[in-house]
Amino acid sequence: MKMYRLGKTGPEVSSIGLGCMGMSGMYGPSDRMESIATIHAALDAGINLLDTGDFYGMGHNEMLISEALKGRNRDNVVLSVKFGGLRNPEGGWSGFDARPIAVKNFVAYSLQRLGVDHIDIYRPARLDPSVPIEDTVGAVADLVKAGYVRHIGLSEVGSDTIKRAAAVHPIVDLQIEYSLISRGIEDSILPTCRELGISITAYGVLSRGLISGHWQPGAGKEKGDFRAYSPRFQEGNIEKNLALVEALRKIADARGVSVAQIAIAWVASKGADIVPVIGARRRDRLTEALGSQSVHLSAADFLAIEKAVPKDAAVGGRYPEAQLVHMDSEK
Repeated sequence: MKMYRLGKTGPEVSSIGLGCMGMSGMYGPSDRMESIATIHAALDAGINLLDTGDFYGMGHNEMLISEALKGRNRDNVVLSVKFGGLRNPEGGWSGFDARPIAVKNFVAYSLQRLGVDHIDIYRPARLDPSVPIEDTVGAVADLVKAGYVRHIGLSEVGSDTIKRAAAVHPIVDLQIEYSLISRGIEDSILPTCRELGISITAYGVLSRGLISGHWQPGAGKEKGDFRAYSPRFQEGNIEKNLALVEALRKIADARGVSVAQIAIAWVASKGADIVPVIGARRRDRLTEALGSQSVHLSAADFLAIEKAVPKDAAVGGRYPEAQLVHMDSEK
């Protein structure tokens, strides 16, 4: 497993990370024991970056990770935690809260649920439009000074916000969606991060399963599955998007690898400052993702991939419009 340093001052992390969100119901039901076994398999394979959010399953995900880490060496794990997402008892979303007083409340609960004395990377899940980013980052910086947090990250924010945040405290990474069919960061956000020495931890590398090569029309309709209302999975869009996947499959078949491995390798090839975070919920999917580490793309491969899946070829937004209008990274 290759290791890369996040940003100029961040921790060393594995060249692929494990996103744990899907283990707490965001994509429909999941198996608790299989989730824990998948975390164990990831750690055993050399993955040290585990990504979660305090609002994933309203704390369920942090407690699941805590259970999985029992008996493991805490120093061998880099815990990345997002905060600020507000939920209601029905599981719905109520907005974001990044006030300094809320930040310190959120971290106290996360430390307790995770069963640790510090969080390696702490980040607001979104920009709170009512709170200057300087105030939010300043509050996390206080937690760094107090020893409860080691490093500060950001998530789904635009270039101006990144610059303002970095002026307050070193930022080690920006967590943001990046895949063959979600390439918006290439225009401004990625160049800004590189100018400031900030790494990218890329989620949605397989577009929530859409470009995994395993997605079937009609799937993802279970209660609580984000994809049930995600634009790219809706009738009229899904057929066109899956046609892109089939074009990609021809390239993968010619290489003797899977569609998912080609898609992950494409993101990983974009630079040592980009770490794919894969949301595997099962050991077989994790094994497939790990296989991408041995996929080396040639210049001819890149040309074929770009032809099969041109930039902006996907139909439908990556989030519903009601959410996109509140996302700083989309402005």
